[in-house]
Amino acid sequence: MQVTNKCDVYSFRVVALEVMMGRHPGELLDSLTSSVLSDNPGLLLKDMLDQRLAMPAGQLADEVVFGIKVGLACAQAAPKSRPTMVFVAKELSAQLRIPYSEPFHTITLENLTSLQK
Repeated sequence: MQVTNKCDVYSFRVVALEVMMGRHPGELLDSLTSSVLSDNPGLLLKDMLDQRLAMPAGQLADEVVFGIKVGLACAQAAPKSRPTMVFVAKELSAQLRIPYSEPFHTITLENLTSLQK
């Protein structure tokens, strides 16, 4: 494996997803590099979150959706498909985010796997 600045992004995804899930995202990361998401398009975001916490609502739900979306973008198997850490930092520090239009309990991981670089 060649170490590049994309390795930082790939490592960031573990931290981002672990915070949201409340555990190491090992199995999820394995599934992201396989066809599990396309074979199981109904994998719900709410089911992968830390179940010890209350379901987020309102602006908090939008922030959770955004955090997971960034984490999933950083988990792309091909380094060239991952955003840069500069892009991730800019996205995380942005003051204005468009709220997600779907009800939180219906959002699937497949819906969140496309973050524009």
